[in-house]
Amino acid sequence: QVQLVESGGGLVQAGGSLRLSCAASGSIFSFVLMGWYRQAPGKQRELVVSITSGGSTNLADSVKGRFTISRDNAKNTVYLQMNSLKPEDTAVYYCYAMSRGINPNNYWGQGTQVTVSS
Repeated sequence: QVQLVESGGGLVQAGGSLRLSCAASGSIFSFVLMGWYRQAPGKQRELVVSITSGGSTNLADSVKGRFTISRDNAKNTVYLQMNSLKPEDTAVYYCYAMSRGINPNNYWGQGTQVTVSS
């Protein structure tokens, strides 16, 4: 069973930075897509950023120029670097992965809280 474990959340002031990590229990080469979603109180879960196995990225407009996703294949870890944080970035951030194959499986981490104070 694949496990995704997030870390790095916390409380930060507006304008600050945080780096989230998502460690997979197996090789991230087994995933065709990985990414980060977030869910704020009272709102739907939304895509923040994704990265394909080939390295192509897709970022939400609200985080372009501030957030960056990267992957360390040797460590089976995906990172989310968040700069210039705003109060509206406050949410629970979830790591996501989709396996390869005709019938891919979707995996989610347990989530990590990010709180940005004004």
